[in-house]
Amino acid sequence: MGDVILTLPACIYLKSLFPNVTISIIARTYTQPIVDCCPAIDHFINYDEFRELPEREQVDFLKQKNIDVIVHAFPNRKIAVAARKANIKIRIGTTSKNFHFFTCNKLIRLSRRNSDLHEAQQNIFLLKPLGVDHVPTIGTIANYYTRDNFRQKHELPGRLKKHLDKDKFNLILHTKSNGNGREWDMDNFTKLIAQLPPDKFHIIITGSAKEHELFKTWIPKLEAPVTDLSGQMTLDELISFVCSADGLLASGTGPLHLGAASGIHTLGLFPITRSVNATRWAPLGIKAEHIESDSDDLSSITEDMVLKRIMNWLKN
Repeated sequence: MGDVILTLPACIYLKSLFPNVTISIIARTYTQPIVDCCPAIDHFINYDEFRELPEREQVDFLKQKNIDVIVHAFPNRKIAVAARKANIKIRIGTTSKNFHFFTCNKLIRLSRRNSDLHEAQQNIFLLKPLGVDHVPTIGTIANYYTRDNFRQKHELPGRLKKHLDKDKFNLILHTKSNGNGREWDMDNFTKLIAQLPPDKFHIIITGSAKEHELFKTWIPKLEAPVTDLSGQMTLDELISFVCSADGLLASGTGPLHLGAASGIHTLGLFPITRSVNATRWAPLGIKAEHIESDSDDLSSITEDMVLKRIMNWLKN
């Protein structure tokens, strides 16, 4: 989810430079609700359906799309081979993937892991063969995430809307990462929740169905009341819920980038480790911010540091 959200600025920027361009994105099924939120993207191509086709049909499929340029933001050998055989005129890839040397005709010298560019900047850097020589600053890209460029497609269902308190700051705590990133210790979340003024904050816990099982033993021990919505929302519903909330706290996960793109107050927690740090993965949005630890984990980030940031949100 986060990868797709951080690809949207490249689409938005490209559309601003070439308003008549038709942009398609090929991605996994579950990401379509994210793509549908961005008007800069004209078509969604389902990769899960594409990969099930025999190779000959994959090539024919791409030919029928009349694609002039393919940018391999997410390197995939199967797509790269099919794009070459479909004779797509401009095929852009990076030199860090060996298969791009025989499938692409425009190569960009870029190692995502070793680059000092943010992920969103790296995606724009790949557009250089199209005459895009300027890579916007992080601050400029953050301003791309507006309600014109990223907006929810569906109304929030009543069963979820009732869990938002119009008289309090609705704060989402996305405590886990499905094992996809560094996580802040649950004891830190426990201490943070205990310090958040209950008359000012309404706390909502989100997460996967698997994480919901973990929360069954954690939530009853909390000193303050929380609303547990983990495992209860589709991605469409999560998008609408996040857009309707006031703030979100998470480590470097997809929901963190969703919160940032939605324009709500967002705080991301990151290790200092290269390739997974804030330099590459910080949330981008008009109200997004982050805290970076001084080690490979998040143990040096205290609940007081996080509390200070969140309390400042009440002033805006």
